[in-house]
Amino acid sequence: MEECNVSKNFIEEAIEKDLAEGVYSHVQTRFPPEPNGYLHVGHAKAICIDFGNAEKYGGTCNLRLDDTNPSKEDVEYVDAIEEDIKWLGFHWDKVLYASDYFDDIYECAVKLIKMGKAYVDDLTADEIRSYRGTLTEPGRESPYRSRSIEENLDLFQRMTDGEFENGARVLRAKIDMASPNLNMRDPIIYRIMHQTHHRTGDKWCVYPMYDFAHPISDTVEGVTHSLCSLEFEDHRPLYDWVLKELEFEHPSRQIEFARMNLNYTLTSKRKCLKLVNDGIVSGWDDPRMGTLCGMRRRGYTPEAIRDFCERIGVAKANSVIDFSLLEFCVREDLNRKAPRAMAVLHPVKLVVDNYPEGKTEKIEVEINPQKPELGTGSVTFSREIFIEETDFSLDPPKGFFRLCPEKEVRLKGAYFVKYAGVVRDGEGNITEVHCTYDPESRGGESPDGRKVKGTIHWVNCADSKEVSVNLYDRLFLVENPSDESSVESFTENINPESIVKLEGCRIDATIADAKPYDSFQLMRQGYFCVDKESTPEN
Repeated sequence: MEECNVSKNFIEEAIEKDLAEGVYSHVQTRFPPEPNGYLHVGHAKAICIDFGNAEKYGGTCNLRLDDTNPSKEDVEYVDAIEEDIKWLGFHWDKVLYASDYFDDIYECAVKLIKMGKAYVDDLTADEIRSYRGTLTEPGRESPYRSRSIEENLDLFQRMTDGEFENGARVLRAKIDMASPNLNMRDPIIYRIMHQTHHRTGDKWCVYPMYDFAHPISDTVEGVTHSLCSLEFEDHRPLYDWVLKELEFEHPSRQIEFARMNLNYTLTSKRKCLKLVNDGIVSGWDDPRMGTLCGMRRRGYTPEAIRDFCERIGVAKANSVIDFSLLEFCVREDLNRKAPRAMAVLHPVKLVVDNYPEGKTEKIEVEINPQKPELGTGSVTFSREIFIEETDFSLDPPKGFFRLCPEKEVRLKGAYFVKYAGVVRDGEGNITEVHCTYDPESRGGESPDGRKVKGTIHWVNCADSKEVSVNLYDRLFLVENPSDESSVESFTENINPESIVKLEGCRIDATIADAKPYDSFQLMRQGYFCVDKESTPEN
């Protein structure tokens, strides 16, 4: 038998090479989001890569919350992040925080000062920027760069003791102000921030910068492969410098991959927060949002999102993925698992004149043609049913194969019917459509072999349930809402028809008691799910 060779992506190749050469004896990864907002679909790719590679190589993956900036973080976001990861179907080994390593990180900063590799700088933020130089011009050394080790230790201790105001001083790594990589031009590694931390309280008033905390946290934690998105590629020399200078015995290895950029989708936390705060959307879990909780509420399945991430693969160059691919994955998954049901969004009453009054019968329908093992369910048929308003016309256009004076039509799973007349109200609006049925055509087939081209769905008047329905479209009219405009004006690109609310819709009694997040394929309508705000009354 011939072997089937499955190609590996560059991350898998790097991991397998490290294992083969004995650089690491096992694989440990981490997913390190900052708890300052809700996870979006782009995070799903990182989650699949971090947790997926750990699973593939029999290793572990930790959830590590990057809480190095307490001014923007909240326990609400921590809870939401944990819920989203579990919903996607992944399991972490431990829940950790960057703040778990604050003592280690602080000791590392002191060690760099003692080695002459870090110094306290009194320049303002604007001055530091002006001294940094440009991509074509080297930076200038700070006048405070030559402070003695003793003076730096004293000033850093006084920063820690809370003697100085926010922004008065920073601790910088002493690397190379002429480096072609701006990240290596004496980057800030600690800043003063008089801010209560949600876990450490008021223990600290100095906090490490992400680029300093990240490599130390990874290595102290035992992470072997620190997998992160492509924007950190230019930061890798700093990552490696920190670990080399601090002489860690088993330093972590950073590997970057391309981010997932999805068109018509907003992932900027600042802009998403504006949508929420300005009431443009109902919240972070609004079904039009690109957040994972919004997609969950919209009825997207975790299996579909994981399939989507698998299909786009792991790349080294950023690209924009078409939203239609995600929608395809969702439809593929729901087609396999969603039960079929009937609903009428714009109901008009259809009265079958020659059907016996008071009689009802059960019509068998397949629960899901993709899963014949589920068998069938039954819906009630009677003299009065609802059909779609658009499935009837007194003056049909060419090619109209639904109910009209000239044509016979099939009621899904029930009978052939023919138009008989209408009832109008005082203003001339049609309130009822009347028809007659062929009793010999039960199940949608006629014994005399005649054919009809049109099949329409319906629900029974007596036991169908009145519901409200929200129809969602893309929130933005432009492909790249993050790039189109500023935080203040990007809302000009909002799609005014991104949500259409329908009242008075009718669903079949068989799904009237469905629970929030239950999904269905409503015949001839599309895929729908029960909203979390649904109640037995509405």
